[in-house]
Amino acid sequence: MKLMRKSLLGPAAALLLVAGVGAACGGGSAQPSGSIKVTMTEFKFDHSDIEAKAGKVTFFLVNSGSAQHDMVIEDTGGKVVAKSDLISAGDSGVFTVNDLSAGSYTFICYVPGHKEAGMTGTLTVS
Repeated sequence: MKLMRKSLLGPAAALLLVAGVGAACGGGSAQPSGSIKVTMTEFKFDHSDIEAKAGKVTFFLVNSGSAQHDMVIEDTGGKVVAKSDLISAGDSGVFTVNDLSAGSYTFICYVPGHKEAGMTGTLTVS
């Protein structure tokens, strides 16, 4: 009997773990307090000009398009400062950048062809 109970507990625990991870990764999550909402569609960011305070910056990414999108922040030299996970069509996710310095940045979608189609924006950090 003990073996049966252990074998049932393992799959049940695995299901709970998977459910917990799914809730934490986005997929329709609620916008965190103090975050900056950025809506992504083909082929633009809404808002394409964003202002934030230096330090920890949290973005709430909402994909209202029909393709996957992400948000990549580059410095003025084109070096990647931070990159979000890909957000599937109809999903949302939280993208946090720790210790963002004051300055001007560009953000783009790294999905091939999206930047070239105009999916870019400016982030000003003060």
